Amino acid sequence: MRRLGFTSLLVLVLGAGSGALANSACGGSFGGFVEGMRKEARAKGYDAKTVNSFFANVRQDKKVLKADRAQGVFQLDFTSFSRRLISNARLAKGRDNAKRYGRTFARMESDYGVSRGVLLAFWAFETDYGSFQGDFNTLNALTTLSHDCRRPELFRPQVFAALELYKRGEFSPTKTTGAWAGEIGMVQMLPQDILDNGVDGDGDGHVRLKTSPTDALLSGAKMLRHLGWRAGEPWLQEVAVPAEMDWSKSGLGTQLKAADWAKMGVKPRHGKLAGHLPASLILPQGRKGPAFLAYPNFRVYFEWNQSFTYVLTAAYFANRLEGAPVFNAGQPERGLSGPDMKRLQEKLARKGYDVGKIDGILGAGTRAAVQDMQKRLGMPADAWPTRQLLNRI
Repeated sequence: MRRLGFTSLLVLVLGAGSGALANSACGGSFGGFVEGMRKEARAKGYDAKTVNSFFANVRQDKKVLKADRAQGVFQLDFTSFSRRLISNARLAKGRDNAKRYGRTFARMESDYGVSRGVLLAFWAFETDYGSFQGDFNTLNALTTLSHDCRRPELFRPQVFAALELYKRGEFSPTKTTGAWAGEIGMVQMLPQDILDNGVDGDGDGHVRLKTSPTDALLSGAKMLRHLGWRAGEPWLQEVAVPAEMDWSKSGLGTQLKAADWAKMGVKPRHGKLAGHLPASLILPQGRKGPAFLAYPNFRVYFEWNQSFTYVLTAAYFANRLEGAPVFNAGQPERGLSGPDMKRLQEKLARKGYDVGKIDGILGAGTRAAVQDMQKRLGMPADAWPTRQLLNRI
């Protein structure tokens, strides 16, 4: 959770107190950098014995840098991506775990208002229900990424959070392992998140996110509530859309009450619309593909991960785990290949649109640019890039 790695592109909201060094110091010799970290830790009030013991064996990890440079979002459409991640075996195991840890999930829903399907989906996608939690040394990973000058302001505070966990007896500089970007445990939480939201759910006196599903699930739920999760409200609902409507209203940039979407012909595929709640109409593959209403809780997912397709898949999987049917894939128009998407981004950039990096990925900036260009050209503005759009620009 709150991943910075291959499937997760979170931009952390850093708390106060990180100081000027946390925003500027990076690079140089690794040894000199670590010495600077030691001095900063002492300035924060940690005693010399604790600091020296904590940093005694820290090493730069080139594999971490390689993983960081290789990160990216799958260049797959939502249907392909979701079918790859959601298997019958994963569904079955999720439902088995819901029964096995029923008391934990009941407590989670009562204490934090987070529905069990949501945490089951996170647990499944992050570590396949705890079976693979990563084998990178966490301190080495965080210190390596802090030394690297690409995003030091994201990682340096996490080193000091790990130091605080070490002081409390909850972290080992040599034995704690996890993902390459420093996340730990079954739902993959960063050290600061553990400090802020860790829960000793099984009552053993420790927050053990690697070995205790109860601790991990309750900690994840507490963090989601801290990030704004609203108890008792839906997050995502599959809908059917009419053949014609103002498609420019689709996308996360527009919110209307679900009742207003109903007046435009949007209908639930199962259950009832939460008519009083604001919602956005999401068309991940355009007006002829799958369609969903995204309620306020859906936006909390982006505090965990900024990949639109990944977040949508996780939210949909949570619904499936709670009994929703398989979504209607529809018959979407064929999307663009990676190279063609890059060509489209280049054309849009030349016309003044901010699409970010020319990477062949249909991110938020490219979606917004596509939708605006479709409107200008008199095409259905559903934000789905097609060969026709590429040829017309």
